[in-house]
Amino acid sequence: MKRFSIWISAMRLRTLPLSVSGIILASCMAEYNGYFNLRVFILAILTTLSFQILSNLANDYGDGVKGTDNKDRVGPERALQSGRISSEEMFNAIKINVLIAIILAIFLIFSAFGVYHLWYTLIFFFLGVSSVVAAVRYTVGERAYGYKALGDIFVFIFFGIVSVIGCYILYAKKIDHVVFLPAISIGLLSTAVLNLNNMRDMASDLKSNKITLAIKLGEKKVRTYHFVLVSLAMVLSAIFGVLYYVSPFNFIFVIAYIPLIRHLVKVINTKDLKDLDPELKKLALTTFLLAILMGIGHLL
Repeated sequence: MKRFSIWISAMRLRTLPLSVSGIILASCMAEYNGYFNLRVFILAILTTLSFQILSNLANDYGDGVKGTDNKDRVGPERALQSGRISSEEMFNAIKINVLIAIILAIFLIFSAFGVYHLWYTLIFFFLGVSSVVAAVRYTVGERAYGYKALGDIFVFIFFGIVSVIGCYILYAKKIDHVVFLPAISIGLLSTAVLNLNNMRDMASDLKSNKITLAIKLGEKKVRTYHFVLVSLAMVLSAIFGVLYYVSPFNFIFVIAYIPLIRHLVKVINTKDLKDLDPELKKLALTTFLLAILMGIGHLL
């Protein structure tokens, strides 16, 4: 039982709601337009969760073997860092999760497209493989893109564009303009979550030669960058509400602006970046809340 709890901790369950935000939002839009399919929804959720868990395990392994996770790290102690899981055990777990993610992705693709949409099948198979590679290569390997200030771009693409637009295509078999602003909004906030993590870890990452965009920007500019990410997400979601207005209930998502604005005030006023650690969970859950409320509001 103790080993089970250790592995659960290594999977970092608190990151999972953020990963499915785009899926839930896209599913609500698909339901509104009459394309929703329960089997596709379940498989999309399971596939996305498998990708996120794979990414979490790979990050634990990559940062652990590189020595990035050390006594200077501010966040929760990782499994490899603590010695509770060996590098060999973690690597084997990664291989198993790669297999699970690929199998789920294949089931999802064929459940959505069958044998009648060959080009979509090929494109999404490529996206599935790319998602697996991106999940692993964030911190693993000599050319890990998370160590070259490219993490923000990948998070925006996979958590925003691929998650929302890609999921909608799984239902509708076509792209609809209604999903673009929500996709960008969720992508920006997901990027902000990563940026907040990198802001918190700037000192320890610099010592470990992990070059993130936060380090490249520096403490002053990275705060401005974070402000732009969150503010632009709110502006674009508000524009979405105006463009697709049907009833006042469509704007129910502005409730999520309250914790977002409070978060920005906290980031601006916090002098020591290490003190921003509690904001990570808040921002991730607020992004999840915004996605749900945007979806529900669109249905009402």
